[in-house]
Amino acid sequence: MEPELQKILDIFEEINTIPRKSKHEERISNWLVDWAKKHNLEFKQDSALNVCISVPASPGRENDPVVILQGHMDMVCEKTPESGHDFSKDPIKHIIEGEWMHADNTTLGADNGIGLALSLALATDDSVSHPPLELLCTVDEETGLVGANSIEKDFLTGNILLNLDSEDEGVFTIGCAGGRDVEIKLSLQKETADTPGAVYKISVDGLRGGHSGVDIHEARANANIILAKILKAITDNGLPLRLVDIAGGSAHNAIPRNSCATVLVPESDTETFKSTFESTAAELENQTKQSDPDVRISLSESEKGNAVYTVDDTNRAIGLLNALPHGVAKMSEDMEGLVETSNNFATINLADDTITILSSQRSSVETELSAIVSRVESIAAEYQASYTTNEGYPGWQPNPSSPILGVCKEVYKNLFDKEPHVEAIHAGLECGIIGSKFENMDMISLGPTIKNPHSPEERLYLPSVPKIWEFLVALLKEIK
Repeated sequence: MEPELQKILDIFEEINTIPRKSKHEERISNWLVDWAKKHNLEFKQDSALNVCISVPASPGRENDPVVILQGHMDMVCEKTPESGHDFSKDPIKHIIEGEWMHADNTTLGADNGIGLALSLALATDDSVSHPPLELLCTVDEETGLVGANSIEKDFLTGNILLNLDSEDEGVFTIGCAGGRDVEIKLSLQKETADTPGAVYKISVDGLRGGHSGVDIHEARANANIILAKILKAITDNGLPLRLVDIAGGSAHNAIPRNSCATVLVPESDTETFKSTFESTAAELENQTKQSDPDVRISLSESEKGNAVYTVDDTNRAIGLLNALPHGVAKMSEDMEGLVETSNNFATINLADDTITILSSQRSSVETELSAIVSRVESIAAEYQASYTTNEGYPGWQPNPSSPILGVCKEVYKNLFDKEPHVEAIHAGLECGIIGSKFENMDMISLGPTIKNPHSPEERLYLPSVPKIWEFLVALLKEIK
């Protein structure tokens, strides 16, 4: 293994020993502070736990422009049903197979731990010639770019930012979508079942999931949507279901891989219920086998209980679940192959007699984003549910004339004898928020190749890491 790659992976592995779930970044933030102290570097840590580490320029380059290397601390915590991993305490286990690294039935955390590792490695390698650096490490990116949104104007001094949170080596990202989340709450009335019944649990799992921005165009199946269709098919057959429990999905930016519902069925209707379930499940499995070949839709008997929700409220909940949109709403008219607007039916939870649903919308066009948000809000109101829409985050408008883009393209061509691909993406990046706070910031996003982020299938293409290293070393030498 190349020494540069080994050095970066050693730092990445150390980062992955520290639990860093979104909104729980205290330990990784303090670890970065301790790292700065260990290397005698100045640092700032704000009230949100963002960290900025100042790295002096190489000798003779003190007057060159300050360059910000930026990444986020948190990771999406997804695991397979059979995994016993505890993200609150267990280190991520790295497994290398050939040219790829993955984890043991969990997300790997290369999004964005490998970006942090690259920054720290560059800052401590005396052989790298670089201008003054600011290592900006943000918190809570995965739940809505929260950390970047809390940065104050005096936290940074540089005007050139290299975001290391992209996932295709050889691709420079210069624009991204904005987004907003709608939280829907549907209150339910609980009652005691007055007729004998059987309790069943319907489970949907084995789906690929993935990033709701990066992978939404692949039409991967959504477990919440499948579950909603099954419940509707059963009630459409005239069966008076009573909901006991329901849960699905894990995060606003992850396509749901798992979903389940527990329902009470009158004993007189159990055979019809089972046959309807089996035929509907078989049809849905057949429909999704191309995108999600490992889908599993199962039915199991559950513990009996008389505390259930009314038939009317159950039907209202099923109607709401089936009315909510998911997937690509519109493709861009300006950039071929780019998703312009989409929706992710992200999570369902039932607690305190209230179903809470999270619906996450993205668009690179503000008017279209507002339109799809309004559509989701209208659906919620139609089913007598309350809703709250957050402020979201802004998009990042592409600037093909960006000076740093010009330097990046030239350096990449000279190194690898080919042109890099320049694109805008449908996912959200912190560049949008940082650019709105620092209007003169010249930005670009890049990174090594990562496949299937936000899912247990996440994997890092190891040969891409030294290529990014080589590029960054050459780029920092040229920024003057």
